Amino acid sequence: MKKNFLIIFCFIIIILLSFESTVYCATPKIVNTLTKAFESIEDWFLKLATPAAAVAIGVGVFMKKFSFGDEERIRTSKKIIRSSLFSYGFLLALDLVLQAIKSLI
Repeated sequence: MKKNFLIIFCFIIIILLSFESTVYCATPKIVNTLTKAFESIEDWFLKLATPAAAVAIGVGVFMKKFSFGDEERIRTSKKIIRSSLFSYGFLLALDLVLQAIKSLI
């Protein structure tokens, strides 16, 4: 009798633990707040990255234009242009990856 009761009790506990996530299907308030905060930070970074990349590319172009044949300035301007394009592309790719992950979840 005790053995049957123990088996049934363990079976009921296992069933209840397996359905725990569906019984309480509400997201905690702090998780929602943090998610919204990270989304707003991500939007802010994307809005800030576009003008920053444009300014960096502009500085590189003007540095190259007004280098007057100085090889060091031309090399530096090419590095500035290349690194700003790479950084901006990385930010856009990161945003695409985050959106893909978000759509899967």
